[in-house]
Amino acid sequence: MSRYLPSSQLSAETALLHAGYRHDPVTKSVAVPIYLSTAYELDGDLQRIADVYNVKEDGFTYTRIINPTTRILEQRYAAVDGGRDSLAVASGQAATFLALVNLCSGKPGDNVVVSKYLYGNSWNLLFNSFKRLGIEARSADPREPSSFEALADDRTIAFFGETFSNPCLIPLPVAALAEIGQRLGIPLVVDNTVTPLVSRPGALGAAITTYSATKYICGHGTTLGGLVVDNGRFAFDEPRRFPLFNEPDEAHGGILWREAVDRLGDLGASAFLLKARMTWLRDTGAAISPLNSFQLIQGLETLHLRMQRHCENAAVVARFLKGHPKVRRVSYPGLATGQERERVDELVDPKVGHGAMILFELEDETAGRTFIQNIRLLYHVSNVGDARTLVTHPVSTTHTTVPKQQREAAGIYDGSIRLCVGIENVNDVIDDIKRGLDAI
Repeated sequence: MSRYLPSSQLSAETALLHAGYRHDPVTKSVAVPIYLSTAYELDGDLQRIADVYNVKEDGFTYTRIINPTTRILEQRYAAVDGGRDSLAVASGQAATFLALVNLCSGKPGDNVVVSKYLYGNSWNLLFNSFKRLGIEARSADPREPSSFEALADDRTIAFFGETFSNPCLIPLPVAALAEIGQRLGIPLVVDNTVTPLVSRPGALGAAITTYSATKYICGHGTTLGGLVVDNGRFAFDEPRRFPLFNEPDEAHGGILWREAVDRLGDLGASAFLLKARMTWLRDTGAAISPLNSFQLIQGLETLHLRMQRHCENAAVVARFLKGHPKVRRVSYPGLATGQERERVDELVDPKVGHGAMILFELEDETAGRTFIQNIRLLYHVSNVGDARTLVTHPVSTTHTTVPKQQREAAGIYDGSIRLCVGIENVNDVIDDIKRGLDAI
């Protein structure tokens, strides 16, 4: 009798520990092995080897494209997120880049309609680097889903936004944008970095979900990685908008990606990810290290426990900040009201919580800098998603290169402080916040 349960039969909490792997077939080792190998011996029938390289059969060729340890990470997280498959890459920024550029036609006129509330480096990628590649980014307001439709045309390759924007936490109307996208033939790509398990964009209709696995999936500030999940909700079958999915692709010998998946086993779940793997990942070299994949698998094993504690602590901290006289405003999904609260409730699993990120506003830039310079326990770090509580002054760090007009339009002001609440004793966290506020 097989001791392996199919991933489809596992809850998310169980899939974090079991999906995609039972034990090593030779040694019976339960821990996922680290395959620190760049290449794999090409033994056996030469025709079969040629078929592997020509994407007619599964197999391992070179770690820049596929690796056994990394493949387990990909399959495991796809099961956790309820996706068809996933692709692991070197960082969250690489995940955003590959997810979007994989949709481009390679011809002038491609554009992406994006939320105006974005993480600073995502803003730079979309509005500066993409422009140099001939892809236009158009800024829409997620508080008005119709603004995305108004900016779209027959060359729009995606809608893009963050489930809860980093750092101002504006909720993305995922279901509404997915419905608009389905009607127009445009996939919705959602960055869910700050709310894994808390939110599941794929269940609300998002075509693709991306993650900086460096953050909560790792959980300890040690490991870079990114994930692109195909939720299996979009066909990419409109030839004018997506010619490279529907015509021979010269980037891989004239292959037809929509046909290639039909003859593959393990890698045949997603034409979108197969194309991304065999062209953009291959050619950009944005590969994740097998050691990093192993460390992210270790992080997954406690993700559900950590997210629960992160969310519980953040809710307490947000209520404290809301009542403090030196804090002008607090942005936290759990404190939202009105229509914004309705969108928050649509996005989150209340059994987990509302995430761990908080943005609060002090009087001015001087107050923000004074706060940062007087904390002792919290780490002044520009990362998010660590087990430790992290704090940053966006104007001085993550958004320093974003022009003030665009920054303030995105809700980030001179006195804004981003707080990512960790899993410490929450009273110690609040005591250190008091220390920073008392110095102002």
